[in-house]
Amino acid sequence: MILSAGTMLQDRYEILEKIGSGGMSEVYKAKCHKLNRLVAIKVLKAEFTSDAGFVSKFKMEAQAAAGLSHPNIVNIYDVVDDGDLHFIVMELVEGITLKSYIKKKGHLDARETIGIAIQVAQGIEAAHEQHIIHRDIKPQNMLISMDGKVKVADFGIARAVSSQTMNSTVVGTVHYISPEQARGGFSDERSDLYSLGITMYEMVTGRVPFDGENTVTVALSHLEEPIPVPSLLNPEVTPSLERIILKCTEKRPENRYANAADLIGDLRRALLNPDDPAVGVENDPHPELSETRYIEKKDLEVIKNRAKELKEYPVSRKARTADAKGRSDGTDQLAGAEKTTGMEKAVTFIGVAAAVLLVTGAILFFLKIGNMLTPSSQETEPSSGTETAAAAPSEEETEDEDSTLSQKEARMPLLEGKTQEEAEAELKELDLVMQIEQEASDTVPEGTVISQEKAAGEIVPRFSKVTVVVSSGSDKIDLASMGLTDMTLETAIRLLEAKGLKTSVAEEASETEEAGNIIRIEPADQAAYGSTVTIFVSTGPAVEMVLVPQLEGKTQAEASELLTAAGLVSGQIGAEHNDTVPKGQVLSQGIAADTQVEKGSAVDYVLSLGPKEPETQFLASLEASYPLMVSYGPGAGASEIQILIRLKQTVNGQVVYTKLTEPKSYSGDTMLEIRLDNIRGADGVASGEVEIVDLTNNVVLTSYNVTFTETQVY
Repeated sequence: MILSAGTMLQDRYEILEKIGSGGMSEVYKAKCHKLNRLVAIKVLKAEFTSDAGFVSKFKMEAQAAAGLSHPNIVNIYDVVDDGDLHFIVMELVEGITLKSYIKKKGHLDARETIGIAIQVAQGIEAAHEQHIIHRDIKPQNMLISMDGKVKVADFGIARAVSSQTMNSTVVGTVHYISPEQARGGFSDERSDLYSLGITMYEMVTGRVPFDGENTVTVALSHLEEPIPVPSLLNPEVTPSLERIILKCTEKRPENRYANAADLIGDLRRALLNPDDPAVGVENDPHPELSETRYIEKKDLEVIKNRAKELKEYPVSRKARTADAKGRSDGTDQLAGAEKTTGMEKAVTFIGVAAAVLLVTGAILFFLKIGNMLTPSSQETEPSSGTETAAAAPSEEETEDEDSTLSQKEARMPLLEGKTQEEAEAELKELDLVMQIEQEASDTVPEGTVISQEKAAGEIVPRFSKVTVVVSSGSDKIDLASMGLTDMTLETAIRLLEAKGLKTSVAEEASETEEAGNIIRIEPADQAAYGSTVTIFVSTGPAVEMVLVPQLEGKTQAEASELLTAAGLVSGQIGAEHNDTVPKGQVLSQGIAADTQVEKGSAVDYVLSLGPKEPETQFLASLEASYPLMVSYGPGAGASEIQILIRLKQTVNGQVVYTKLTEPKSYSGDTMLEIRLDNIRGADGVASGEVEIVDLTNNVVLTSYNVTFTETQVY
């Protein structure tokens, strides 16, 4: 059932969007309104809901896994039945699957692989302690969150699927399946460790160890074929890590790590010491006694029967390969292979075949030395003249020369420029074993042959090893695939520095990116470890900057024209007296000339009022004495009177009074002394009267006429 955005489940979970699809379920991003958090909802597909037995098993396993709580396990919050709808509510992990991460990077270095493997193993260990086996460990079930934490998903759910059916729902799992799972036998905690070993192999090499045209072919490879040594594909794999991977992927469970805790211990030691001899060793108390392995009678019979088949039905290597692939089609052959060969038989047969090849090569080597020392040997005369590059032989010449080769010899083909797969197939046709050395190259594509140990046309013994240098791609860090421009600045810096890069931030205007967004990075594609990556951050749309013109000495009209021409406007205009700058000219400006400012800014300036003119005032003075007893008589000494002195003038036809002193109390027999200097009169009025006023009785006691003189005041 496909759910649309906005659908509510259980009146609690609002579907936001579909974020994934698997063999048995659809996964949606949703919001839990009850707890106000984002969750992931895995909805069982319709073809499974009709099987009541499967639904019951599915629910039981999911509920068991819901009891797990560990930082490296995706938490299950709820298991829900809603009619025909069966779904699991789980923790939403914002990030990327390990599978996608490997695809983006090509392959991971040893330290990164160990770091991820430790986290996965810790999650597996926590589940195993609760007697829950995953049974479907693979990179697709491992999520890397934005903070770098690794979480394992679908604990317990795989068991429900595998116990019910082995149909197309587990096609994607066969590349990581353990031998005991492939044969349908009992699987335990060590089965998860095998699958983790295959996952580590893929991390360091960028590919799974076994691939084929169908699932049966791959499953048979897990049963019969030894795991290719990871360092052949990636020479940078450390010895300790390689031994860990090979121990995890042992065919027999008893030869693997006993539990996840032992694996974690070795991983940690490998992280500290990339070549710790104690890491990944066999569980053999006497390793020095285990070099020789005797062939049991039953295994010897298998080898003889296979040798007899080859003798009676000689076919080319290609035909044998095609026949083997043909026989591998169908699940019946998968069970048959287990019955006829057995794990130990396959390993023994391969070991014997390898020993035979080594011995044959040694014999051929010594035979050649012997021929060189016999009297009948012929020495080639050196050619005279300057040595030059030999011309490429014609097709007829090559065929003629090849016809003279011994059946134990082969002519080295030209491999440079071919893919690793093409080169390996070509050498396999000649019964040559390709020994791969990887080398970083900025010019040769990854997986392409850079050079070969033996030159094209050189005669080499069949079954010998030929060293071929294959490009591992650029050793520079791929920036283009990291999606840095979609991240926040803080996240991008943290990610780059985690990759061993330095960062610097530069601001840049952008018409399309909002302020704070990353516009671009330099370099844009790749960067060497330890180099600096510049992150350009948007400051928003570009702001045009202009120069402030020189306004001082200009008139107001000229200043306004200059500002307009520069794309600026006049701000506040002040005015001040100045003895040197003529009246009407700009005395000063708020922003200095030639300063860059944002276009449209306002510029303040001050205009000169010219020299300050002197002021004129009409001033007068009065000095007089007035005995108060004149007004109140000799007996007035006991009286107290409020006296006010004021100026009376007629200004523009109206009488105006100006207070000259504050009111003051005097006794009636006081001699009033009047001394007034610089009496300020009204402008333009030349005369006035100074009045002595009795405020107590509100009468003017006397008055004095005064004359005002116009006087300049600076």
